[in-house]
Amino acid sequence: PVRPSESRSRVHPILVAKFVVEIWGFSPYVPQPVLTVSPSWTSPGDSVTLTCSVEHPSAGWRFFWYKAVPQLSRYSYTPELLAGGTNGTEQDSYILHGQTHTAGYACRAGRGDPVSYTRYSGVKFVWSGGVNPAASLTVSPHRLQHFSIESLSLICEGNSTEWRVMKVDEDGDVFSCSYWGEMTGSTCNTDTRASSGVYWCESVTQSSNAANITIHSELLFI
Repeated sequence: PVRPSESRSRVHPILVAKFVVEIWGFSPYVPQPVLTVSPSWTSPGDSVTLTCSVEHPSAGWRFFWYKAVPQLSRYSYTPELLAGGTNGTEQDSYILHGQTHTAGYACRAGRGDPVSYTRYSGVKFVWSGGVNPAASLTVSPHRLQHFSIESLSLICEGNSTEWRVMKVDEDGDVFSCSYWGEMTGSTCNTDTRASSGVYWCESVTQSSNAANITIHSELLFI
């Protein structure tokens, strides 16, 4: 798993599952596919299409699909093959039926016998604003528009004793609460480093509803 810097606990957006470097054939360059998700915001029961794009597509590729499982102590994610995905798919797309909760996904491609794999793609998230009794995010004050000088609390509740609050910013980078606030128990209290983005709670087994929060710089008129 990718470990963030210890001082800021930043979660890098690229998911890596091995410490060793995988070699693609005889080349020192191992390609990394790009994963896209559509739609990225869902209502309960929606279908979601994952698409895994390789830089130089050719015949013989098979595509492997993963759920990104949070590793709370490492501020990272590890890949878990989706059900029935051991042999991969010939198609470069995969449809998730009945998406109900916020979740992260990744992919990689492989070909040959034995199989040589690409690197893992970056993690892409599918967000849901729907209520999940097992995991919920509450924003206090209860609104989605805030000023940068305001304090903001993000509260996690549900069927877990350990949570972290996550954010994807407008550049697509992923951060944990400790990068821009302080996690105390199941609550993230922000400081002035909070910025606009999509926020959610996650435990090892559950992810909450997501909130798209906008942080404004306050203008003073004299």
